Amino acid sequence: MKNMSRRTAIKAFMAGGAALAVSGVEAASGAARATEGKQPLKGNVRHSVSKWCFGDYKLDEFCEICKGIGIESVELLDPEDWAVVRKHGLTVAMAQGAGLGIDRGFNDPSLHDELVASYEKVIPMVAEAGLTNLICFSGRRNGATDLQGWENCEKGLSRLIPLAEKYNVVLTMELLNSVGHKDYLCDHTVWGVELCRRLGSPNFKLLYDIYHMQIMEGNVIEHIRKYSSYFSHVHTGGCPGRAEIDETQELYYPAIIKALMETGYKGFVGQEFVPKQADKIASLEKCIRICDV
Repeated sequence: MKNMSRRTAIKAFMAGGAALAVSGVEAASGAARATEGKQPLKGNVRHSVSKWCFGDYKLDEFCEICKGIGIESVELLDPEDWAVVRKHGLTVAMAQGAGLGIDRGFNDPSLHDELVASYEKVIPMVAEAGLTNLICFSGRRNGATDLQGWENCEKGLSRLIPLAEKYNVVLTMELLNSVGHKDYLCDHTVWGVELCRRLGSPNFKLLYDIYHMQIMEGNVIEHIRKYSSYFSHVHTGGCPGRAEIDETQELYYPAIIKALMETGYKGFVGQEFVPKQADKIASLEKCIRICDV
């Protein structure tokens, strides 16, 4: 994931209610603005957010704003950022920092040695930081059939499962659409679930990205009800266009998250939409509250 450059516009309010227009980064005032006069979150959903969607904010400031809203995690961060998040009393629900990117994954046997070496280095770091989930990717299909893809990925990932089990780290393969991420292999829920079954370990699961799976297969609530036990993490995003998850979109997130919670899912729900409002923090809080069932 790459950071996106965005203009930042934050308004903070002083304790007496006087408005103060600010420029730059003011973590304390940003956090205060996020909580002023607002009802606390219900506590049923573990909320996270992908930092890359809010690229202009410094991580320290963004963490304080997230705390003010009631978000527990800032995710998709590399190892050098994990301590910053922990310093603010938050966690990194989905860590990154190993592998060769989305396109070069475990479907390519020629990459297995390099991938294994990378994950062998980072898995202990994840555990030492007190984290659990580490993202991984299938990579491109490159002409492979579904069966060949399962066999290739199983062969590479099975070399890492004993280490993941030793450190209690969950290798988590993201389900992505193969339209925007052209030729990506792990692009349907049932394909990912079958890979989970073949590996047969609780330390390999899926990142169920609702935005991506709406593009590829739809029927989101039914897939959640059938397969949520194979999910270690969930991502949101408006469809079409990864927009804000409000009434302008074809997905109704209150029903989706309610169905997810009814399955007994205990993982995080990570917001991964691109803010459209000038006030990106207002967008974030709005979408958090939409999912706070």
